[in-house]
Amino acid sequence: MRLTPIATLRSRITSTARRFGRAPNSVSLIAVSKTRTCSEILALAAYGQRLFGENYLQEALPKMRMLAGQLLEWHYIGALQSNKTQEIANGFTWVHSIDRAKIAQRLNEHRPAYLPRLNVCIEVNLGAEATKSGVALRELPALARAVLACPRLRLRGLMALPAPSKHSDEQRANLRALAEGYHALRAEGIDLDTLSMGTSEDFEAAIAEGATMIRIGTALFGPRGEATLKA
Repeated sequence: MRLTPIATLRSRITSTARRFGRAPNSVSLIAVSKTRTCSEILALAAYGQRLFGENYLQEALPKMRMLAGQLLEWHYIGALQSNKTQEIANGFTWVHSIDRAKIAQRLNEHRPAYLPRLNVCIEVNLGAEATKSGVALRELPALARAVLACPRLRLRGLMALPAPSKHSDEQRANLRALAEGYHALRAEGIDLDTLSMGTSEDFEAAIAEGATMIRIGTALFGPRGEATLKA
């Protein structure tokens, strides 16, 4: 019997985790649903997928409203703009892309008191790429302290999207830098539990280097414009 894409991916996650001495349940799967329809999201939800990542607020909000009864957990993984922080703070459970103190403070101000603290990760720009958001590794401690000063936020860990590479050794070296930054903060007494790294192209290398959340789009949904699952 031909496996669905999500069953195939879950099998690869399990085997990769075991190969590197990790428990399969130590790695959470975020389905990156940007540009995807509600029908495609529901098709994955039917297989038990609950975590979904969105990059664009104006695209995400209508989908979140339409799927409000599905008990899905929404993760904001795109670049953050000051004028979008109120809606993000109100609608999402996680934000993976904090890259400056001002954004953290605005999310904190807008997070409603009746909701649990907003789970957040600091985004790191590992290669100092001009086209990507994120802080340099050397700036992590200062930004972490700024986030910790926000009572409506809960700092969970770090996120990065390294430059693409086809070579496993190079993928692992890039991702290892984020893991080292994570462990350095923990050594300073900052209680982190999340490494958000790994995509369809490099999630096995990410698991090898300690990823606790991987963000997968194409391997689940197929190339954009081609749904691999039908609702």
